[in-house]
Amino acid sequence: MKGFEKYIRQYYLPNTATSDWVKKEYVDHAPVWCSVDLRDGNQSLIIPMSLEEKLEFFKLLVKIGFKEIEVGFPAASETEYDFCRALIENDLIPDDVTIQVLTQSREHIIKKTFEAIDGAKNAIVHLYNSVSVAQREQVFKKSKEEIVDIAVFGAKLCLEYREKMSRNIMFEYSPESFTGAEPEFSLAVCNAVSEVWRPSPENKVIYNFPVTVSHSMPHVYASQIEYMCKNLDCRENIIVSLHPHNDRGCAVADSEMGLLAGADRIEGTLFGNGERTGNVDIITLALNMYSQGVDPELDFSNLPEITEVYERVTRMRVYERQPYSGQLVFAAFSGSHQDAIAKGMKYREEHNSETWTVPYLPIDPTDIGRVYEADVIRINSQSGGGGIGYVLETKYSHVLPKKMRAAFAYYVKEISDHEHKELRPDEIYKIFTDDFVNIETKLRVPEAHFRQETNGITANVTISLDGETKTETAFGNGRLDAVSNAIKKAIGNIYTLDTYTEHALEVSSTSKAASYVGIKDKDGRLEWGVGIDSDIIMSSVYALVSAVNRLLDGGKRA
Repeated sequence: MKGFEKYIRQYYLPNTATSDWVKKEYVDHAPVWCSVDLRDGNQSLIIPMSLEEKLEFFKLLVKIGFKEIEVGFPAASETEYDFCRALIENDLIPDDVTIQVLTQSREHIIKKTFEAIDGAKNAIVHLYNSVSVAQREQVFKKSKEEIVDIAVFGAKLCLEYREKMSRNIMFEYSPESFTGAEPEFSLAVCNAVSEVWRPSPENKVIYNFPVTVSHSMPHVYASQIEYMCKNLDCRENIIVSLHPHNDRGCAVADSEMGLLAGADRIEGTLFGNGERTGNVDIITLALNMYSQGVDPELDFSNLPEITEVYERVTRMRVYERQPYSGQLVFAAFSGSHQDAIAKGMKYREEHNSETWTVPYLPIDPTDIGRVYEADVIRINSQSGGGGIGYVLETKYSHVLPKKMRAAFAYYVKEISDHEHKELRPDEIYKIFTDDFVNIETKLRVPEAHFRQETNGITANVTISLDGETKTETAFGNGRLDAVSNAIKKAIGNIYTLDTYTEHALEVSSTSKAASYVGIKDKDGRLEWGVGIDSDIIMSSVYALVSAVNRLLDGGKRA
């Protein structure tokens, strides 16, 4: 691909990178979560949320369990300011929730920001200025010393305004474009801010290190975070926060590795909404922890409801393959996948397993408000017998013989392929009942009477073939064999019995029986029929008659 030569690596590894974090296996506890949906997410929407929509979204975030929510950039517009004031003046912020507001290091903006949070019980003022080489050289045209001065100027102003207010206000500082700056310089800026804010046990400070633009592989970002964690002044009184964007598709990996490297906090959005490719998807990050047996301390047990609200108020769409959230992420079209899932489900039921180890499903769909029937097995031309058999068994209580399950799967797949569409469970069941159950096209058996003999059964069978009715008597080693021999007298010896199974469809005094019969023609081709009746004997007869009719009809659709 032409043009690659013009790209250079715009990231900087610390001079003393150690990468001790790689020795850790997984993130073993939930970080502090901060939703930036209402600021970072909202500003990236084609049509930003209205005041009412933002209020609804705020309530959703509270319901999920977020304790820190960035509600906007109050000095950026009246809409942002009014939303912040509406939350405070209408007492919509729970006592255990802290709102966060963003501000640049400019006096009139800082002043407006503190006016916006006046009366808030708990607030975080989030100060930022850019520190990257590209921003310093191309945008601000300032030296390192001048960039430090901007940060210190804003920090001092924030301190002055907080001293005028009696409310609980915490400070956060972000060296914007952190990943494009020398880690040693970012450290110098943060330590200069610390000299102003004086982090202490009673006055902790958040330092947020954003992947404003993703430049590197995740392990590089983790090394940068580890360097900051090991070298920040007053580290014990500092909360290290991450704010990864997804330009390289690495936001989740950046976050997970950054947490392993020592970070304490994550800023992100639901479904990864945000500028360009978006922010880190907190749902994915949290459920990744959940799938490892770690409580994320956020409630995503009703993900369909969260998706509905998100899509309605943001006018964005959750991609069908979005991890955990998408409509198809718990769907299996592949036949081998369907078979493994079906067997895994059955194994779990038979062993009363308390742990989740079902193949191809990293978490139990029901834990997040999804369901098996609609989500796990999806039937199209690529599906296999395991999946189709699973649908019939779990939804309609039909346990097909193994060979019939395979044959019926091919039958359904051909229909799906011909119609160029996915088949719903109810459509599969209709094919099953219309084309295989109690089929009476050319052949009918209105009556059958049996007499026990010393070595078997004699059957007197009333047979209707192409509208002509007669009675045939035949002997067999059982009732079904006797009826089969009677039918052969009427139509000729064109098949042999191959398979017979049966089971009750329900467990009750009025339950019906389902029987499955497979017959082979002279060329060895199997044909199948199903019979359903309250009498187990008649259900087996109807299954045989169905199979014979399908043989006489050439296996075509009824």
